[in-house]
Amino acid sequence: MTFDPRPHAERRARVAAALAAAGGGVAVLPTAPTLLRNGSDNSHVFRADSRFLYLTGFTEPDSWLLVDANGRALLLCPPRDETRELWDGVRLGPEAAPAALALDAARPNTALHDTLVEWLANQPAVWWPFDASHAGAPVHAALDALRARSHMGVVAPPRLCDLAPIVDEMRLVKDAHEVRLMRRAGEIGAEGHLRAMRACRPGLREYQLEAELLYAFRHAGASGPSYESIVATGANACILHYPAGHAELKAGELCLIDAGAEVEGYASDITRSFPVDGRFTAAQRRLYDLVVASQEAAIAVTRPGARKQDGHWAAVRVLTAGLIELGLLKRDAVGSVEDAVASGAYRRYYMHGTGHWLGLDVHDVGDYDARDEAPVEQPDGTGGRVVRHPSRVLRPGMVLTIEPGLYVRPADDVPREYWNTGIRIEDDALVTETGCELLTRGVPVASAEIEALMRH
Repeated sequence: MTFDPRPHAERRARVAAALAAAGGGVAVLPTAPTLLRNGSDNSHVFRADSRFLYLTGFTEPDSWLLVDANGRALLLCPPRDETRELWDGVRLGPEAAPAALALDAARPNTALHDTLVEWLANQPAVWWPFDASHAGAPVHAALDALRARSHMGVVAPPRLCDLAPIVDEMRLVKDAHEVRLMRRAGEIGAEGHLRAMRACRPGLREYQLEAELLYAFRHAGASGPSYESIVATGANACILHYPAGHAELKAGELCLIDAGAEVEGYASDITRSFPVDGRFTAAQRRLYDLVVASQEAAIAVTRPGARKQDGHWAAVRVLTAGLIELGLLKRDAVGSVEDAVASGAYRRYYMHGTGHWLGLDVHDVGDYDARDEAPVEQPDGTGGRVVRHPSRVLRPGMVLTIEPGLYVRPADDVPREYWNTGIRIEDDALVTETGCELLTRGVPVASAEIEALMRH
């Protein structure tokens, strides 16, 4: 895909406008550093910092972006180096960066300290993401250098501000460029799940299904998985973040795969649960179809004007009613569906939320609460009450996952036919003007469709 710097330039302009509205200053944003994996020259695969990638599209390590309230943008990046390029690959370099990335200027990253001193002198504020631990030391070194020149009339910025909330709020609503990439990530992620389902059979190991996923992702053009893939068979599916291991897939068990692809930094996040031998048992199908119904309920309320948590509570009500009907929750112990929801009785089998923001990070940035609304007393889901801000209102362009599940472990009061059954169904939803668009339905959800896929 040909790189287009315009979306990134537009985002930097929005950052500059936000700085100006907050009284001015300079934003300082580093990308991630390289990290050694083992030995002296074997590094982990580099992945750019998400905020830096959002504002630049630049994927080389050890780089910095500076933006001021007037809209100037400068990149500090590794200089061209014939010897290092022989080992690590060709660099863009500061000479070519301004035209390639739609920047005002670029300098070698060796000039970081002097550039920070120059740009921060007499500014009202310096902004950087406080959660970027490697950013603080260079900024404070520049501030110390400016304070040492106070007798010369140079003033260091008196305000130190966190840049993260400005950029994170911008990232919450995706632009057209981001939606295109997320659709492609969803398509490739679905291709990986399809390949794994078709390959699945008793006797394989979890890691062998993971290999099918990785092949499909890379073959279709993704940079790789967007997170460590979960491939869990049998009882392992009841472990929420179980990594693909060595367990053997056995007939009569379910396999849960939670995996997504990354395309130009943007993630998909898909979960499917399916029978290892291609046919659900009657008990598995009852639980599976209940989870499908709960996801459908959550999808139906995911639309502009709804609250982020509306989908969660819609799924919880369906799951709770189904658990009571199946006898996994005893009505004489938990009461009505409303009582069981209020007390959190369902949490024995469903202990996580129904979705999270998605974007450049799998668990993407952005507040889940409406910080501009007054806190109110509300149920805490465990039978108590809590005072907090309401869940924030959904807007077109937001992307979130919808992922209800059920996890049934062995217990004396649980019928044996349900033991060691872990089910989760997850799709990625783009909030549209009228509802939501599922970006990941290239892989089936209905139990009959899954059986048909695996049969053929």
